[in-house]
Amino acid sequence: MSIPPPPGPHQPQDPYQPPQPPNPSPQDPFAPPQDPYAQDPYAQGPFAQGPYGPQEYQGYQGYQGAPGPQGPYPQAPYGAAPYPLWGQGYSPYGRRAAINGLAVAALVLGILCFLPAVGLVLGLVALAQIRKRGERGKGMAVAGAILSSAGLALWVLALATGGASDFWQGFKEGAGARSGFSLAKGDCFDMPGETFEEDVYDVDEVACSGEHDAEVFATVPLPGSSFPGDDRVTQLADDKCFRLRDSYAMDPWALTDKVDVYYLTPTSESWNLGDREITCVFGPVDDKGTLTGSLRADETTLDADQLVFLKAMAAVDEVLYQEPEDSAEGDLAADLTWAGEARDVTGAQAAALGARTWSAKARGPVAALVKDMRKASGEWAAAAKATDADGFYEHYETAYGYVDDRYTVTARQALGLATTPPAYDEGSDSGDGGGAGSDGESGLDV
Repeated sequence: MSIPPPPGPHQPQDPYQPPQPPNPSPQDPFAPPQDPYAQDPYAQGPFAQGPYGPQEYQGYQGYQGAPGPQGPYPQAPYGAAPYPLWGQGYSPYGRRAAINGLAVAALVLGILCFLPAVGLVLGLVALAQIRKRGERGKGMAVAGAILSSAGLALWVLALATGGASDFWQGFKEGAGARSGFSLAKGDCFDMPGETFEEDVYDVDEVACSGEHDAEVFATVPLPGSSFPGDDRVTQLADDKCFRLRDSYAMDPWALTDKVDVYYLTPTSESWNLGDREITCVFGPVDDKGTLTGSLRADETTLDADQLVFLKAMAAVDEVLYQEPEDSAEGDLAADLTWAGEARDVTGAQAAALGARTWSAKARGPVAALVKDMRKASGEWAAAAKATDADGFYEHYETAYGYVDDRYTVTARQALGLATTPPAYDEGSDSGDGGGAGSDGESGLDV
């Protein structure tokens, strides 16, 4: 077999074999050291020996971090690594642009039609910021500006035609109207209907100094989470309103026969809306009249002398109101016991009034009243010792003759209190009240 000759100058080298540089004989002591990169198959690429060899770009190798003019990759073109490294540096495609906040605000104001001029300005500013910053929200800014422009045009039209003033007047009237179950003690109001027999949903609060339909003198919270029923609510209203009336209007003489007691009670529907209290009110007896001035007479409106006097009279009146329903012929023992209580209370209040130092104007009239009260106490004592019904009623009538007599009127006049005695009717304390209960009070659903 023949051995092929080595490639000559005109014989191409095998492209699949890496070029082999000449290897000097190891025996040659003057041979230069072997190039450590000589075995790199890519070291003899087309750029290694071209016109732009290593001598032409050695200055750029230091920019790529090479340790010197002979960097680790001297044959790389332009002194850079042959391939880029993914995952390093900043990619602008990794997140979305933020939404402009003014654009959102402009859209909200435009939808609500609230402060349209502000919404329009915010929309225009948002558009400028979006173009400058590359943010999102252009559609919202445009929509907000358009809606705000429409709202601004409507406001201008309303001002030009007077519609805004009508709207404001209606708003004030609506604000002045109060729900029937939001009234407080001391409030005066007008009814929306013509009578107290209608259901009440809203009332118009007015000043108590002028004419009004009713005046609130107490509110009674109802316990429990479920509606107690109409009958139970009415029963509680009859009891509570009657008792609380005297603590608000301590002078019963100031409540004429033209004034009646009513109450606003919750219904099953209003209960679910938070209506959980009974509202006790004063109103006109005939349902068509009005009240003038406040009927309030308590610690907030009375002076010290008036309070002492009215509390003493109230104690006497309370015991007199407790007279047994049965006559002395039917239950003499019960009437005798009650007469003894009237004796004790009348005598105690006479002593309290006599021990107080009164003003010069009231001193004489109050002293005359105290004398009468002591006489009445003696008559009640005699009635309590009666042995039969005739003897009881003899002292009974004399004792009642000292109640609300002329000395009571003069004492009241000296103290600046009402001087017209109230009219006491059989079975009612204030006249006919249209749907009134046993005490003359009328119920009203709210």
